[in-house]
Amino acid sequence: VQLQASGGGLVQPGGSLRLSCAASGFSLDYYAIGWFRQAPGKEREGVSCISSSDGSTYYTDSVKGRFTTSRDNAKNTVYLQMNSLKPEDTAVYYCATDGIPGSSCPPASPWDYWGKGTQVTVSS
Repeated sequence: VQLQASGGGLVQPGGSLRLSCAASGFSLDYYAIGWFRQAPGKEREGVSCISSSDGSTYYTDSVKGRFTTSRDNAKNTVYLQMNSLKPEDTAVYYCATDGIPGSSCPPASPWDYWGKGTQVTVSS
């Protein structure tokens, strides 16, 4: 199980980025996928989750209404669309899965599989 997050970069406040989480060796559509972030000097926090069973999505309060997570099963990719970005969104973003087919959000099992992160910097 390998995941890779990409799509980060430098963006001005109010701008948008779309992060991608690509998988190799398995089909993402069978698994719940979580997005997390870690800012310098802060603990890692959960940002969003998309379940495998019904595609339900969940977001932490600070990103509700601004971030959207979705799947493209044909591309075996999960996206995190981030709009109205704020400087406090600056962090390394990671995608992860518990590796259990059919899992919901949050999964009952630990987030055992993590991709390498992608840096998002929101600054003028």
